[in-house]
Amino acid sequence: MTSPDHGIARRASRYSVDETVSRIEAILREKGIKLFVVVDHSGDAERSGLTMPPTKLVIFGNAKAGTPLMLETPSVALDLPLKILVSEQQDGSVWLSYNTPAYLQQRHGFSAALMANIAAVEVIAAKAGE
Repeated sequence: MTSPDHGIARRASRYSVDETVSRIEAILREKGIKLFVVVDHSGDAERSGLTMPPTKLVIFGNAKAGTPLMLETPSVALDLPLKILVSEQQDGSVWLSYNTPAYLQQRHGFSAALMANIAAVEVIAAKAGE
């Protein structure tokens, strides 16, 4: 289930943060989408002597999809490549969060014809958490 809030959609995951990230990575490989990096926020916090629940940011994209967006509206590069945040909450639940394509369109004003170029984020998040 999604619930947009300020352009952020959230979906529950049935898996741990690490398993959810692994599922995202597998989906990206399957779809031929480049994984740029997984930022381990909680791991970095721990290395700095701080504690936070497992939290990882998956950054991914596809030049064939993103370049037309950036050519039409260069500011969209501020929000590309796409990202999915996978985080464990205080109650142990795991959530995937991402900027909705509609929010990105509203924010940057690119044409509706290019919405399909970033719609994969919703499919990836849904499949990863189910």
